[in-house]
Amino acid sequence: MMDHSSEQEGGILVVDIERFQGPLDLLLHLIRTQDVEIFDIPIAKITDQFLHAIKGLRVSDLDGAGEFLEMAATLIHIKAQVLLPRSADEDEDDPRAELVRRLLEYEQIRDVSQRLRAAEADRSRQFGKGYVPPRPKKSLDEVPLETAWEDVYQVALSIKTPIPAERQHRISSRPVTMEEKSVLILDALKSGTRVQFGKLLADFRDRSHGVMTFLAGLELARRRILFLRQASPFSELWIYRRNERLEAEEAEGPENMLHKPMTSQDEGGTRT
Repeated sequence: MMDHSSEQEGGILVVDIERFQGPLDLLLHLIRTQDVEIFDIPIAKITDQFLHAIKGLRVSDLDGAGEFLEMAATLIHIKAQVLLPRSADEDEDDPRAELVRRLLEYEQIRDVSQRLRAAEADRSRQFGKGYVPPRPKKSLDEVPLETAWEDVYQVALSIKTPIPAERQHRISSRPVTMEEKSVLILDALKSGTRVQFGKLLADFRDRSHGVMTFLAGLELARRRILFLRQASPFSELWIYRRNERLEAEEAEGPENMLHKPMTSQDEGGTRT
């Protein structure tokens, strides 16, 4: 049972209501201090003590205050029923029966929770040794000590020569130069006046080859050795070898060059 402080003041029991968990806890404490059986509650006296205890009830906690006020109303109702005169032939249930049932149920729950908290506190000061694997049902065959040492010696001899560490081979790609890609572009233009940029990268999967090929094309275009044309954004890029006839066609417009069919002279190249 929880320890609740109480004292007598002018013949009336004074309790600290904030120490109780609820109205049932307070009511059970008042009954136990009267040293009476819970089945024979002096309802008039207990009701007066309960009402006196909740006089200083704070209203900051509306839910908690409502529970105490509800219990006060219940006690007043039971007190009125008990004090009302009844005829001898009336066979009515005791108006305190439902309240007694609730008090007994609360007391059981409170006692169980206290035991669980005590067990939890005791368990917190203990440390389990953890999982212990079960012992084998069949005992292992005993090995003579001499045989065991001989086996260890043979194993030591077998690892006397250190095992060479596994060699790691690092494969790195050969650096690509802009000069190599410039030669690649010019060689491709020997057989015609134009070539698709994508065809120059057909045999290469490394991204660096594509970047370096594009930079080489820009450099050759800057030096006016060739020029680049693209019909629209993200369309195929064409590389043209510069000569007098193509320069004249370039002046007409890049669209005419891209859509103009290749002649035999374009395929075979123009010799100057």
